[in-house]
This record gives sequence, structure tokens and C-alpha cells, in this order.
Amino acid sequence: MIRVDNVHKSYTAGKEIIKGVSFEVQDGTIFGLLGPNGAGKTTLMQMISTLLAPSSGSITIDDLNAKDDLLEIHRRIGYLTTEVRLDPMSTPDKLWDFFAELYDIPLKESVSRKNAIFGKLGITPFKKKRINELSTGMKQKASIAISLIHNPPVIIFDEPTNGLDILTSKQVTDYLLELKAEGHSIILSTHIFSVAESLCDEIAILVDGKIAAQGTVEELTQQAQAKNFEEAFFRIYVENHVEE
Repeated sequence: MIRVDNVHKSYTAGKEIIKGVSFEVQDGTIFGLLGPNGAGKTTLMQMISTLLAPSSGSITIDDLNAKDDLLEIHRRIGYLTTEVRLDPMSTPDKLWDFFAELYDIPLKESVSRKNAIFGKLGITPFKKKRINELSTGMKQKASIAISLIHNPPVIIFDEPTNGLDILTSKQVTDYLLELKAEGHSIILSTHIFSVAESLCDEIAILVDGKIAAQGTVEELTQQAQAKNFEEAFFRIYVENHVEE
């Protein structure tokens, strides 16, 4: 489970990027952070994944905090961002083996897990190709596979379908639903309405570093008195955004 409690983040005095955000992500659920570019989604995801420290407030993963239990948290999370860059001269196969060794995954278990994940994501026919020879979608799928190499109970994905074609995006979202069914806690950020609607059990709409509204698609649509979720988002955004 992920618990975010009254988290603030400032890079410079008087300029808050995240402004008192709180929420929980339960086991076996997908929680979505939906908002425009600049809303603070990536900063928040980086704090949850321990890459950044909050200026105030607390974040716990399965009741563990980064200050006291950083190594154990890293064992329990899988984090993927669009900023990840795989070694262009390596291959998905070699990268998997390299990270499996880093995580001390037994060889038999590593091979079995690699075959399963590569098969589900359609990587197997391309596993011996260099990363710089792969399509954008295949690179993203390889990144997803490697980020989940240790079968983490908590998954943190920043824009997992950004820039992907329709078919590749469908493969990725179907796999995330499988992971949810297996009991993983998943938090993902997105600015794509269809991804949020099809995947998320609960959504927080982030506007200017604050959660402007939170609930299921149906609850948010009703709250905004809108005809559909997309309209609801824009109504909530307009009501809460402040031009600076």
C-alpha cells in the first residue's frame, strides 16, 4: 500500500510545486494521477519512488519510509518514467540478465519470469536486437519488463503509454490490469483520458500542485455535473486553476 500524507515540495523559497497532497493506494487497485503538463505529477511520482524527498509531509510504502527503510522500499517498488534510457548497444535479453543478477534473482526463476513477461508483452521475437534498433513502443515495453524484474508489490509508472501507438498501448494497459488482478498496488500518472477511464479504480485530478478532486470516474463526473468524464475534468480544472 502507498500512503501520501500532506506532502509539500518546494525547490525554491516561496515556490511550492506540490501543495499538501494526501491519498492512499490499496493493494490490488490502480490509482491514477490525472492532470496537464506542469501540474506536478512527475514531481509527486519521483517523491513516491524516493528519488526526491518531500519538503514536508510523509510518504510510506507498506508502512515503510525512505528515511529508515530505503533499501527495503527499493525491493518493493518498480518505477518507470519516460526519462529512463536503456543502453542503446545492449539488448532486452542482456539487460534482463544484468538486472536479474543485481537483484540476486536465481537463474531458473529469472529465466522463467523473463519468458513469461517477454511473451506477454511481445518482446520475445526482438529480445536479441539492440535497443537502438527497436521501435519506441518496443523500447517502452522492454523498460516496463525490466522495471518489474523483481516482481515488486508496488508499481509506480509515470506516463506508461505516452507516445505509444494504439496496439502497443493496449498491450501495456492489458498487462497492468493483469498485475492489478494479481494484487499489486499500482499508481500511474497520465494526461490521457481513455487510459485513466479504462484502468483506474480511483483518480485524483491534480491542478497546480493540489488535488482538486478525487474519486471514481462516475463520482467525478457526477460531482462536476458533467455529461462525461472528459467534460468533468475540464470543469474541475477551470474551477481550480489559477493563472500566475
